[in-house]
Order: sequence, then structure tokens, then C-alpha cells
Amino acid sequence: MTAHDSPGPASGHDGGMPAAEGRDPVTGYDSRGAVTGHDSRVPVAGREDAATLTGVGVGPGDPELLTLRAARLLAEADVVFVPVLDRLAADGDAPPGRAEATVAAHVTPGRLRRLPFALDDRGGVTARRERAWDDAARAVADAVDGGARAVIFATIGDPNVYSTFGYLAQGVRALRPGVEVRTVPGITAMQDLAARSGVPLCEGREPLTLLPATAGLALFADALAGPGTVVAYKGWRRHAELVAELRRQGRLVDAVLGRGLGLPGERIGPVTDPADDLPYLSTLLVPARRDRRGGKL
Repeated sequence: MTAHDSPGPASGHDGGMPAAEGRDPVTGYDSRGAVTGHDSRVPVAGREDAATLTGVGVGPGDPELLTLRAARLLAEADVVFVPVLDRLAADGDAPPGRAEATVAAHVTPGRLRRLPFALDDRGGVTARRERAWDDAARAVADAVDGGARAVIFATIGDPNVYSTFGYLAQGVRALRPGVEVRTVPGITAMQDLAARSGVPLCEGREPLTLLPATAGLALFADALAGPGTVVAYKGWRRHAELVAELRRQGRLVDAVLGRGLGLPGERIGPVTDPADDLPYLSTLLVPARRDRRGGKL
């Protein structure tokens, strides 16, 4: 999974984690009862509690890495929202973001809408970022008020891993408590990079540590000193520091770097130049030390 749209994890929900798509934690509804997989409850027009907001993970960038469930829900949705950098939102000719480009084959243009976010804001919870979160939540609420019942937010990777969706869901819950929030998992950048490079993420008793490079070098160094695999997202501006730490701990030779996974011009290979100009959505995979087959069982 590549890094997601925001540096923070998708947390802070009011009443716990979002329900998995196809389940109702309140009524115990079982989606297996319907052959088509659709919810058999009949929505009532004009009622917000008949609407759902689903965060759909669409993978790291390759349109072929959507799950069957994600493709079905995209095709059935009334509205599909996708994130866009707020500075580009007013430009009608701005190129589509990665999520938008990924779902374009599954969604007709009339159902696709862009939601501006402060995706490049590195100042934490700034006024610009909070304003974007609030405006996005209101846009979803307006869609529900306008009659949309199946609302989707498409996010690269997985909606519960470093995704903007968690912040959007929290805002929508505050504005329209009756809207049910669900998520559909997506293939992550670390899974794609592991598959493409032929490097298993974890074996036997090995732990797997995923962290954003934006959290600082100390966290990365501590993880490298442990017994398992380490994956770092968002290493673009800290790449030289990460490479230096890999070299210091003798882990550089095994590390694999993925840049622009699933996009034209992607690059997958060993970590070479610490001065490389990386895209924001880059993934660094450092496999656990393994001396023999099954050595960690």
C-alpha cells in the first residue's frame, strides 16, 4: 500500500471502528442471506439512516488490484467521492489523483466527485487541514440530503491504514449521525511491493512493523533493531536519513524500494542513491534477517 493521503492513521471514531461492509453491528443483519450480497432492508427516501458511507480501498494504483467487492460497490454507488489536493481543486484541467485514476474505469463521470483535502500540509492539524475536513464532510452530508443512499469514498491502499477516510467519517458522523459508516479493505502498497519483489513480509514468529517515516528516525531505528520486517511509508523527504540508518545497522543490502507503484514509470529495486528524489507515495521494505528455511518457526 502506498502511503495514504494523510500522515495520521484512520482513528478517532466516535463509537468504535466502522462496520465491515455487508454487516450491521446493531441489528446483526447477515448479508449472506441475499444471493446478490445486497442489503435486504428497504431504504426510505429522504432518511439519512437509510444511507451508507463506505470507505473503499482501491489498492496502490494498479486498476487490476481492486477487489471484486470494491468493483461491485463502485458500480452500484450513487456518488463516488475521490480526494484531490485542495490547491488544484479549482482547476478543472488538473490531472486526476491516484484514487480517481484507479476507479475511472468503474464509475461514470456523472457519479464521480472530487473532495479537496490539504494532502501536502505537513504542519499537523492546521486550520487549512481542518477546514478541508469540515468542507468534505459537508459535501457528503449534502449528497445524502440530496437523496444519495450509497455513497463511497475511494482511497488508495486500505481505508483503515493511514487514510484520510477516518477523518472524513468522523466529520460525517457528527453532521449526520444516522448515516452508517462502513469500510471495504484494499490491497496495500507493502503487499504489492512484497509480491512484485519476491520478498515475503513475514514468516513464522517474525513481527511486521509498518510506520510512516514522518514519525521520525528514532522509531525507524528501533524497528530495524528488532527481529522482524520493517516497512516505511512516506520516506521521500527523509530518504537520506533512512538510507544512513540502514547502512549503520547493516540492513541496506536487503532493502527494497518501490516508487510510484502501479503507475507509469514505477521503479522497484534495491536502495541505491540516498539523494534520490522520491515521490511522496514511496514504500521501503526491509525484510527480517533469515539464515535458513523455516528458521523462525
